[in-house]
Formats: sequence, C-alpha cells, structure tokens
Amino acid sequence: MSITRRDLLRSIGIAGGAGVMYSTMGALGLAPAAAQTPPFTPLDSNALRGRGGRSVVVMGGGIAGMTAAYELLKGGYDVTVLEARDRPGGRNWTVRGGDTYTDLDGNRQRAGFSRGEYMNTGPGRIPQMHVTLDYCKELGVAVEVFNNQNADAFLYREGDHGLHGKAIRHRAAKADVYGYTSELLAKAADQGALDSYLTEDDKEALIAFLRRFGDIGDKVDGDPDGSFAYTGTSRRGYTVQPGAGLESGVETDPYALSDVLASGIGQYFAFEFGFDQAMVMLQPVGGMDRIAYAFSDAIGRRRFRYNAEIVRYRNTTGGVEVDYRQGGAVKTVTADFAVNALPPHLAARIPSNLPGEVVNALASVRVTNAGKLGIEYDRRWWEEDYRIYGGISNANTDLANIWHPSYGYHGDKGVMIGYYNTGGSADTYGTLTPDRRLRRTVEQGKKIFGDVYARGITASFSQNWARAPFSEGAWVSWPDQTGPDYARLLEPAGNIHFAGDHLSHAIAWQHGAMVSARATVTRIQDRVAAAG
Repeated sequence: MSITRRDLLRSIGIAGGAGVMYSTMGALGLAPAAAQTPPFTPLDSNALRGRGGRSVVVMGGGIAGMTAAYELLKGGYDVTVLEARDRPGGRNWTVRGGDTYTDLDGNRQRAGFSRGEYMNTGPGRIPQMHVTLDYCKELGVAVEVFNNQNADAFLYREGDHGLHGKAIRHRAAKADVYGYTSELLAKAADQGALDSYLTEDDKEALIAFLRRFGDIGDKVDGDPDGSFAYTGTSRRGYTVQPGAGLESGVETDPYALSDVLASGIGQYFAFEFGFDQAMVMLQPVGGMDRIAYAFSDAIGRRRFRYNAEIVRYRNTTGGVEVDYRQGGAVKTVTADFAVNALPPHLAARIPSNLPGEVVNALASVRVTNAGKLGIEYDRRWWEEDYRIYGGISNANTDLANIWHPSYGYHGDKGVMIGYYNTGGSADTYGTLTPDRRLRRTVEQGKKIFGDVYARGITASFSQNWARAPFSEGAWVSWPDQTGPDYARLLEPAGNIHFAGDHLSHAIAWQHGAMVSARATVTRIQDRVAAAG
C-alpha cells in the first residue's frame, strides 16, 4: 500500500469512522467487501406526482405479495391484497397451541403445544446476508441466533460399514474426516505424487496447513507409512472430560479410515460451506411468522381480504379484474395492475385470459415436497442428557434432519423438529396420517437417541406441503432457469406482473421472494413513469 493510499484511508477513517474506511478498502480491493443484495431504490411519496392515482391488486398474501404491497404503498399506490388463507405469510407459517389445520386429504390437526412453544412449518432460518434481515430491522422484528451447526449434535448413517447404526457426534466425524484426508494428502505431497502441480515451497506450505487442519503428526524420516499419521485428537471429544487436579481427560478413539470413507459421513460437511447455510444464521424471536404479521400490520388490515380464494383473473383494456370467492359469494376487484404472487403451478390452473405461452410457463415448474413434524417433550432431554443446545442432527434415514430448538434453553419443555425432509421421504411421511407420522418418527428417532426419544411426548404437529391448501408444494424449481419459460415470467403479461421466490436465484428462501417482489415493483413504477 502506498503512503498516499494510507493517508487517504486514514483521512476517511477519521471523517467517517472505521466502517466507512473498511468499505472503501473493499472497493479498492484491499479488504473483502460485504456481499451485496440486488440494487433497489424504494419508492417515495413523489413516485406518482403528476401521474394521478394508480391501483394494484396483489394476488397472494405470502412474503412476495406482501413485500410488493408494502413497497408499492411507499409510492402512494392504492393496494389490495387477496389471500385465500385466514392469515398472512403463505408458506411462512408458525404453528402454536390451539391452531387448527385440515389438509387436502382431510387430515385435521389441532396443535397442543404449550404456551410459548411453537414450530415453524415452513422457513425456519435466515442467512445473515439476506435482505430478509433488512426487513426485520425496518419492521421492528427482533431476531436471535439460529444454531445451524452444532459440534455436539449427531450424525447417523445406516449401511454396509462399521459405522452402521451408530450415533456419531458431529465433532468426532469431522475430526476423523479432516484428519484422515489431511494424512493422505500430506503423504501424497511428501512422496512426490503432486510434484507436477506444486513447487517445493508449495509443498511445504500445503503440509504445514494440513498438519493444523487435520491435527496430524509429523514427518517420520525413513518411514513414509508412519509420517503425518492421524491417530485421533482431542477435537473428537472425550469419554472422560478434563477436570480438576490430575484429571487430564480421556480422548475418544478414531473410527477406522475404511469405515469413515464407506459411510460417506464426510459428505454432510459440504452443507456447512453453502453460501446460504453457513453460520451465523438467525430467526425471529417468537416464530418466523413475526415477519408475516409485521408486514401485514405495516400494510394495514383494511387492505387485506382474507379467505379470498381467487377463481379467475384477466387483463382488461383499462387494467385488470380479479374474481375471488369469499364467504360463499364471488366478488370482483379491479385495478390498473396485478401482481401475481401465487404458486405458479396453481396460477396456471386458475381460469384467465393470459396467453397460452404464459400459462405453459407457469405450469412448467417442478414442484418439490417437504415435510416437518414438531414434537413437544415435557423436558429438554437433548440438553439435559446429551448436552445439545440447538443445531441439527442428520441421518441418512427418511428422518433426514432433526432440528434441536434454538430458543427456550433450560426451559421446562421444548419442541424438537422430529424430521425435516424433502422429496421422496417427505412423500413417504405425507401419505401417513398425522398419528402414524409421529409413530414412525419415534421409531426412527430411537435408533439415534435411544428410548428417551419416545418418552414424555406432550404434543405434536406435522405438515405435508404437497397437500397444503393454496400451496400444494414446498417450493418449485425450473427445468432450465435460463430458458424461455423462466424469462417469460420476468416480464408482465399485459397488466399482470409476476413475483415470487421462483423468479429469483434464491428459490425456497424468503430473500428470493423479497428481491423478486422488489424487481416487480420497479418494473411497475418504470412503466407508470414512462407512460407519463
């Protein structure tokens, strides 16, 4: 760094503080800049000045629909939100004690969770770089840490290997995977197998890194087999923890290399490196639907029409008309524009006068199912017996993921997500009645945690998104997100614009719904401005 540049940054730091200086360093390539959300300029009260009033009907009161409504209201648009459910949020749905629900198969449930306990049936965590957190701040939604990775949670693998049926602490599995991988790579580098790729300095640097990364041994002169050996480490944990006096602790022994490889247990760690899965993650205090209700409060109750199932929508010469059924009667709302924020496969089935290629584009998505089951226990045994505070235990059975609650620590009760699965596993559980889902979950969970998993259950609730009214799926994907169907829905069809996480590259995240809605708001405003 030249002296001139140093002086510049020093001056910026004095004038604007460390944060401004650090951002400037990022712009100059001297420090990593924060990941940026897609650019968006919120509308202001002058957006419609000199252009008269404009009205928009928002089809669907999920996160995309409410984001669009909220941002349009900032610009003075007259907004009406039609929502088929009796609540805002769509797939953002938190279930609490007393809530009732009937799915499309007629399964009726009444949640019996205790006061203060809940389960998020849909989204349950927020990456820290997502615009979702900006809206939480703007709307006054308090957030807390969601423990996405926990070294003391369990990994469980069934199969033809020595780790079959064993509940393995996440820290032990990671220590073995990283240790053995580091040993093998260090041996290969030291014995010349990578000479065509590495200089001598490179090799020394790589081996130095691997020794710390995998906690492996030193090179043993004249003994290539014994060099850089992974023989276990305190990283795995202890059978007897270090304590007072002469108690230095007893470390656990590593699993055999062949079993670690055969089990595939190391493949789970790729999850932690995902851009949208890495810690720290967050959640709203009290349930994910705090976001939905904050949006609905900001938009205003008078602008919502709940229990309003859309039965027809169409472009007109002057705007749009949307018919909806409410209380047994069919009513119509007219507006200059519509924002279609319905699940695309459902929007395709509703009668409209959209062009055939638009309907085909809506119907071309691939629907993914997901299922969750929440179990309330009369004590927090995962904390008391296993010292697991939040985080996820993962299995290669149809349970897939078990979420230990990241709230209410040391409370009298707690709600664990007994399974969070997708695809075929979600379908397997979805075909069962809620009681049978619980029984299957308990039998599978006992394999990992023992009989305690079946004791002290006070309530449960399960969700099969494939059979959820007005959703019929957890999220959708595209055969080709660079293809014409996806591109077609990025543009309006007449006066009808489209929005949703499916029209983003953050599918299945609220962030995707929000940035898509903001892009749609911008298109509507640009269109109004261009019309004069």
